[in-house]
Amino acid sequence: MLNLAVILRESATVRPDAPALMSDRGIVTYAELDARSDAVAAGLAGRGAGPGTAIALQLPNIPEFPIAYYGILKTGATVVPLNVLLRAPEVAYQLADSGARALITWSGSVAEAAKGAAEAGLGDLYLVGADDHAARPFDELTTPVTGQFPLCDREPGDTAAIVYTSGTTGVPKGAELTHFQLYMNADIPGRLFEVRPDDVVLTALPLFHVFGMSSAMNVALRFGAAMSLVPRFSAERVLAAIERDHATVFDGVPTMFIALLAAAGTSDHDTSSLRVCVSGGDAIPAHVLDAFERQFGVPILEGYGMTETAATITFNSSAQDRRVYSVGRPVWGVEVQVWDADGRRLPPGRAHIGELVTRGYHTMHGYRGHAAATADAFRGGWFHTGDLGYQDTDGFLYIVDRQKDLIIRGGYNVYPREVEEVLYRHPDVAEAAVVGIPDERLGQEVKAFVVPRPGCFPTARQIIAYTRERLAAYKCPRLVEFRDTLPLTAAGKVVKKALV
Repeated sequence: MLNLAVILRESATVRPDAPALMSDRGIVTYAELDARSDAVAAGLAGRGAGPGTAIALQLPNIPEFPIAYYGILKTGATVVPLNVLLRAPEVAYQLADSGARALITWSGSVAEAAKGAAEAGLGDLYLVGADDHAARPFDELTTPVTGQFPLCDREPGDTAAIVYTSGTTGVPKGAELTHFQLYMNADIPGRLFEVRPDDVVLTALPLFHVFGMSSAMNVALRFGAAMSLVPRFSAERVLAAIERDHATVFDGVPTMFIALLAAAGTSDHDTSSLRVCVSGGDAIPAHVLDAFERQFGVPILEGYGMTETAATITFNSSAQDRRVYSVGRPVWGVEVQVWDADGRRLPPGRAHIGELVTRGYHTMHGYRGHAAATADAFRGGWFHTGDLGYQDTDGFLYIVDRQKDLIIRGGYNVYPREVEEVLYRHPDVAEAAVVGIPDERLGQEVKAFVVPRPGCFPTARQIIAYTRERLAAYKCPRLVEFRDTLPLTAAGKVVKKALV
């Protein structure tokens, strides 16, 4: 038997008075977090929650997220994290698709959440924050407990969470992540990363996203570390929280590191407490990694994972045992191979780029209600990631691009990330994204979207000339569009389909 909530219960038993959560609202100790999640569990159980039921959770990075998350798990119910930016039709779809019986939301999302819940026929809506007639207060969901709420016994293969994919290749699908999968994805990476009880993990990644949920929250609580919660990312908020809480670990996506690097020159916040950073969610540009490490004096360890693998497939486990610019090697118990289009394993080397496939304890149970999509994802007995890359002779993996982002221009393969790496080295470029657009003659043409640095005004001709000095002609963008910002997901990844 295994209930993922055991990671909180055990840390609260060993370190009851240690800080578990830090925020601008103060400190919540492990004993307090355990007790408050017990009260939520009791309240939910009294309303019929338990094995076979699902409870949706739509909150930013505030203390109520882990309080409710582990409370739901303690009852044996399944957590369904929802993005706080979803519109009503999206809320309705994910509530109906997951079969959720209740939704816990917050004041910033309640208008859309209430409409979505009504559309899905869901009446149990609870609100964290200001009162609203559309929902009942979250406090109503809590029931005082004498002693401890008993953890509901679950089988290791039972679903603990249903986390929805971004839907970039179709409708979002709910990846069913199991208690065992999520436990192992906290325990193994945490050991590799050498997370310590005295660590403070700066958590700006949204907890409703698998990276924040699994690699920040579950890892921190598994090892008794503290979480410094930042409800919404901004470079200033993160730098201030690092100083306030003496954060030692920062997990982020490349756009966060870019923003922090840009802000560092004008900031006087003390960030000397940081000992290490982790980058995931997308490949970090090489020059950004190098510049950040010089500026902040800490290493960035890259990893690789996805929703369906509960965040971790590969990882650079330490600054001493890493291959810079790679996403590391498969973590313990995980296999990764590189296959060609015919399902044949490719040998190591940059010349042998193919799709990364993986298998092990880390893969999901399946997509809820999507048997055909699940079978397709696991064809050949391996999970197909949809990412293109290669492996070196020492087993380190390098991500080249997403299959769906590959540009085929006049019969030649163009990997957008390679072009973006060059654009990021241009002194006037702050951010860049490269996409393929339809072209009658060549099939696709290469287009670059560029956000200039403040006070810089490059021209399209200059950008194109810069790439032509550094890339083969067929890879260079013929079109350049300047933007003030790039569209980002809530987790900070560029939404390329919004640019095409």
